[in-house]
Amino acid sequence: DEEFDELCFEFGLELDEITSEKDIISKEKGEEKAKGASDVVLYKIDVPANRYDLLCLEGLVRGLQVFKERINLPRFEKIIPAEGEGQRLIITEQTAQIRPHAVAAVLRNITFTKDRYDSFIDLQEKLHQNICRKRALVAIGTHDLDTITGPFTFTAKAPSEIKFKPLNQSQEYTASQIMDLYRTDSHLRHYLHLIENKPRYPVIYDSNGVVLSMPPIINGDHTKISLNTRNVFIECTGTDITKAKIVLDIMVTMFSEYCEKPFTVEAVEVVYPNGKTHIYPELTYRTEKVKPEYINKKVGISETPSSLAKLLTRMCLKSHVTGNGNHIEVEIPPTRADIIHACDIVEDAAIAYGYNNIQMVIPKTYTIANQLPLNKLSELLRLDLAAAGFTEALTFALCSQEDIADKLGMDISATNAVRIANPKTAEFQVARTTLLPGLLKTIAANRKMPLPLKLFEISDIVVKDPNTDVGARNYRHLCAIYYNKSPGFEIIHGLLDRVMQVLEVPPNEENGYTIKAAEGTAFFPGRCAEVFAKGQSIGKLGVIHPDVITKFELTMPCSVLEINIEPFV
Repeated sequence: DEEFDELCFEFGLELDEITSEKDIISKEKGEEKAKGASDVVLYKIDVPANRYDLLCLEGLVRGLQVFKERINLPRFEKIIPAEGEGQRLIITEQTAQIRPHAVAAVLRNITFTKDRYDSFIDLQEKLHQNICRKRALVAIGTHDLDTITGPFTFTAKAPSEIKFKPLNQSQEYTASQIMDLYRTDSHLRHYLHLIENKPRYPVIYDSNGVVLSMPPIINGDHTKISLNTRNVFIECTGTDITKAKIVLDIMVTMFSEYCEKPFTVEAVEVVYPNGKTHIYPELTYRTEKVKPEYINKKVGISETPSSLAKLLTRMCLKSHVTGNGNHIEVEIPPTRADIIHACDIVEDAAIAYGYNNIQMVIPKTYTIANQLPLNKLSELLRLDLAAAGFTEALTFALCSQEDIADKLGMDISATNAVRIANPKTAEFQVARTTLLPGLLKTIAANRKMPLPLKLFEISDIVVKDPNTDVGARNYRHLCAIYYNKSPGFEIIHGLLDRVMQVLEVPPNEENGYTIKAAEGTAFFPGRCAEVFAKGQSIGKLGVIHPDVITKFELTMPCSVLEINIEPFV
């Protein structure tokens, strides 16, 4: 296990955990439910999202074998059948409105076993979730070619006109009935919305009118693949032709190793509505040229061109040095759609070289970092507030509308709060415009603690501001609260004086701070004051209104101070 973990790390992957089905179920649902589950060891491996060629056992093992230099990267070839013998897929113009693209290929004389078959289905599922964007961009269909006869037609028809027996069902349904049937299906219901409200649904027929599939929802039962299937017809339909080609290439390159002639794929001719034809899969090999010094410089190593070429070859990018060692010619196989730019090649060279083997050096640029003045002030104030006997709390930056409006006796429109578009929970609907609700909720959760409770928080609040580029602005607030059998207004007032003392702001009107009687909806009438400093109002202090206290499920009086500390930076 440790060796394999090490190997994964060297190859740029992460062995997430070593577990079993039993462990997974017992963690999620408890040990009772896990009884009878399998104990077979499972490796959970984290694969980067751009490496579609490592999403199945076949590709991963092949990649690791090439990396360990045990095998050479296989050469994939497509076999173009003799004139009139190959399969054809005809696209009609009706598809243009809904899923205009389709590509296809055939795997001849393939041998499935239970494991290979599971891996084959599993890879389709992983591709659907990843590059296919939950089947929105591409949907894959795989069929037993011996149960159908070409040429095949990809068209779109009204839902009532499509009728077939869907995969693993016992009777025929029309397309509209299929939609209703799968509305409750935990797996398939997530894909229905892709075509549900369209006037026509995409469908693929063979020459006898047998339905192969209704992408992106379900295949027909007639063409179901079993362990005895010898010839597989693969079609990918979608809204993005580039992604469809990549998906088809990955499917055929991963599983052509089980064909009678390994790594060969039979091509299919696709006929477009305008009469043009194209042979798929493309399986294109292309070459890129990279300068060795470019790789060395970007990675920070000094390898010879030939050893760089060897490193790249280990990463499935067959390379050799050309032109007196001035260039490395890199061949990009069809499995590596993620190589878009020279930096992708550099990254692979770095992985093969080993990140841990790159020498650490002190950067050439000499800079001294500085703490952001606002954060420095916040840190200093935190220490002084703690020294004054207050305990720091950290509460969520998001809260419910009630917390900042109704419970504080205000209207939500008056708060100028930033709303979350579609909140997952009622607790997180808006960004907080005041720190007070967070501290009151903290006290409500700690009512069992001995009195008095003295809490503070120095954090950002968010309000809408049409003048900024993002439409909102943050302010750093300081909020302190005192909760006891008596309101303790003098304690909070004393804390304000202490804060001003450490900020070296004198208690006078000219260049210092003053407090003036004020009213606030959250405060007890006649027990609220506004704080003025630097010629502006910076916040309020006072005794909280009994209605507010009961709305936050508290039973004792409390006083509070909340000011904006940004003017003191």
